[in-house]
Amino acid sequence: MKQWKKLNLGILAHVDAGKTSLTERLLHHTGAISAVGSVDAGTTQTDSMDLERRRGITIRSAVATFTLGDLKVNLIDTPGHSDFIAEVERVLGVLDGVVLVVSAVEGVQPQTRVLMRTLRRLGTPVLFFVNKVDRMGARDRGVVREIRDRLAPAAPVLSTVAGAGTARARVARRELADSRDPGFATELAEVLTAQDDAFLARYIEGLEGGPALGEKEYVAELAAQTARGAVHPVFFGSALTGEGVPELIEGVRELLPTVAPQEAARPLLGSVFKVERGARGEMVAYARLRSGTLGAREHVTLRRADRSGRTTEHPGRITALGVFEHGPTSGGAARETRAAAGDIVRIWGLKGVRIGDRVVSAGADRDEDPADSTPPRMFFAAPSLETVVRPVLPAEKGRLHTALRMLGEQDPSIEVRSDEDSADGAVVRLYGEVQKEILAATLEESFGVRACFDVTRTVCIEKPAGAGEALEELDTRTRNYFWATVGLRVEPGEPGSGVSFGLSVELGSLPLAFHKAIEESVHSTLRYGVYGWQVTDVKVTLVRTGFASPVSAADDFRKVTPLVVMRALQEAGTEVHEPVSAFELELPAARLSPVLAKLAELGAIPAAPSPLGDVYHLPGTLPTQRVHEFQQVVPGLTNGEGVFTAEPHGHRPTTAAAVPERPRPAGPDPRNRDAYILHVLKNL
Repeated sequence: MKQWKKLNLGILAHVDAGKTSLTERLLHHTGAISAVGSVDAGTTQTDSMDLERRRGITIRSAVATFTLGDLKVNLIDTPGHSDFIAEVERVLGVLDGVVLVVSAVEGVQPQTRVLMRTLRRLGTPVLFFVNKVDRMGARDRGVVREIRDRLAPAAPVLSTVAGAGTARARVARRELADSRDPGFATELAEVLTAQDDAFLARYIEGLEGGPALGEKEYVAELAAQTARGAVHPVFFGSALTGEGVPELIEGVRELLPTVAPQEAARPLLGSVFKVERGARGEMVAYARLRSGTLGAREHVTLRRADRSGRTTEHPGRITALGVFEHGPTSGGAARETRAAAGDIVRIWGLKGVRIGDRVVSAGADRDEDPADSTPPRMFFAAPSLETVVRPVLPAEKGRLHTALRMLGEQDPSIEVRSDEDSADGAVVRLYGEVQKEILAATLEESFGVRACFDVTRTVCIEKPAGAGEALEELDTRTRNYFWATVGLRVEPGEPGSGVSFGLSVELGSLPLAFHKAIEESVHSTLRYGVYGWQVTDVKVTLVRTGFASPVSAADDFRKVTPLVVMRALQEAGTEVHEPVSAFELELPAARLSPVLAKLAELGAIPAAPSPLGDVYHLPGTLPTQRVHEFQQVVPGLTNGEGVFTAEPHGHRPTTAAAVPERPRPAGPDPRNRDAYILHVLKNL
């Protein structure tokens, strides 16, 4: 059996930069496919959904594989549209490197900046591919300046383009020994020596008469600095014609880090990043193996960490397994083979598997997976919009909820919940209007359910304003609705901490099942605060407990806890925070005043403008729900010369005159004690 080196490579870009076309070209050039598909014609390999082919956009990530000598590359194509950023997020954690595609015509676009900022924070190795050099209006030097100014200052250019902006555009690899490009060695030396003192010392030693650095040393240092995310090489080309693609492929082979075969000797550890339904409705999980080996008919354990850090384990047995081999998704996953570290695998048989699960050997010690208790990482902001979806035909309510549940398995960001205002409706979280359109089309075409949507609304959060404490006490001398004593203290937590639960009572003061029931109820109750929004950045402490054996049961604690949580929260008080976006605007100096006036009208908080050549650079924050409105008026306010970008930037206390409220789901409302108890008693 051949021992492959392996590389999991992501292709990322702003929408329409040519990401999927580049994927097709890479597969064709390496012999994985016999013909290059077209996005416009709907014949691409990785856009396999009918919706993707018709609309010409990527909605779900897709995997294809090609080989370069002894290197196997798993190529992962991802969506470019910002409405599907959650799909990109799920892929980031399984990548060894990224090709970030930038259009030579449009240059650095808003989504490109969002992606690069995240990749730099993660330390992911990145190669830039400046695409569409053969299109009218293509720029080479101008785009490189944008990359260095806005994305990555250490971006050495490793290929050149002649005739940019014409159909005759040609790309050539830059060589250190090329006498026609004497400045390349100096340029590369300046970049590399600025990032590494040891290399700087060796370079200076060569200038002073010591051993001179040769091409081998330059390439090795460039690869080392690229691998640790210190430099980000730039390549030019055209995915449409294939020009410049060989140079990019050589850069992928030489510069990006790979997984060595020796990793297979370590304990099994895999990460699930995608879940879909097979032809017979069965669940199929996509996972990247980080270490160890895996085969069909093996028993495994799925470890799942929620956002509070709690970990649960779920046993499973693999009925079939496929490893991606030379070729696209449709035929690239060979069944009944054994997977090893670095492989991307499709797994059948794991019932209830979820995105983010970690796959380990059955009975494995948790110490073998130190990251096992780490909550799932959120690289991008959670969806800040939601809408109510209803079936056009009320009789299809059940089918709608089933369809949404199945779609939620594939995209956890959808977060479906019931709607109090409509018995046949459901609330779904979204990133934008395009995602809503795709959801409507998917419901009709894949599940046969025609749906209508309410107007999209902004999702706020609640945070405790102070500290509060509440107690529900068991008294054996009186009538008890709940055979349980629970006392809780609620107070503000650290920013970004979510919900933290702690004890100021002895763990042995209650049976473990009762403690677990309290903690689970705390988390579920805080999904809807005083004003109906999810409560976050909150610290909850269990301060009092009691039970009466053998009468008390875990269900008593599960039912009484919401009352205690809500009373403590009401005593503490909560503030509603609205989502905001950080924006940057470049505009002519003469248009600064009307722009600032409009921003003030929309509730923005601009920072001090600064001159940037012959224009002004204006950063600030703006309520997310007003971003689209401002985006529409920027051309008119700036005489068509303004450049506006925005990205989610957390939350701030709402500035609305009336505190926005969200309807609670149908069921008992713990804000009203009498009604809550009456509802519980009716269901006993």
